[in-house]
Amino acid sequence: MFTGLVAAVGRIVHLAPLADTQQGGVRLDIEAGELNLDDVGIGDSIAVQGACMTVVALQARRFQVDVSRESLNLTVGLDRAGDVNLEKSLRVGDQIGGHLVSGHVDGMGEVLSFDKVGESRELVIRVPAHLARFLAYKGSITVNGISLTVNRVTDVVDGCDISINVIPHTQAVTTLRTVKSGDRVNLEVDTIARYVERMLSAKPQT
Repeated sequence: MFTGLVAAVGRIVHLAPLADTQQGGVRLDIEAGELNLDDVGIGDSIAVQGACMTVVALQARRFQVDVSRESLNLTVGLDRAGDVNLEKSLRVGDQIGGHLVSGHVDGMGEVLSFDKVGESRELVIRVPAHLARFLAYKGSITVNGISLTVNRVTDVVDGCDISINVIPHTQAVTTLRTVKSGDRVNLEVDTIARYVERMLSAKPQT
């Protein structure tokens, strides 16, 4: 489990195929940036751009993870070199400053706009239809591994548009600093919303 509070921005510096086929996954070599790896071991979990990954190799300031083809198909940002948001998994006693995040990406959204509003920016994302029912005013959403609060939900034919206020600090310490209209982003809906939807939709057995 994670909190959606990004600890550091790292960088994918190398990708190596895991199999001699285009249907195989890749091993990512990631520079950890400011992420402290002193307490990280082989087999530990690190969220990379919102996707929970298992550390398979470790050096002083770098670590490697294996990404399956299924994960590559369902996420964005893990198939090329570039900056990624990083967060180590929760430990007992850690402060939960965001919300409980599993690191299992539910789908991808499209950035419609990221315009300056006062000192902050308004991030508007088109959410696909299969995730739209989980979004609500003042609810939580994870975008590229970042815990954010939904300020507005507008239903559209193919899903919904959500509006999020992004403060300058969040822009400065995450990969949102480079986001622009047309970009795709990884989305994870709130776990509580997922359970509520299941309870409301399940039909009692007779």
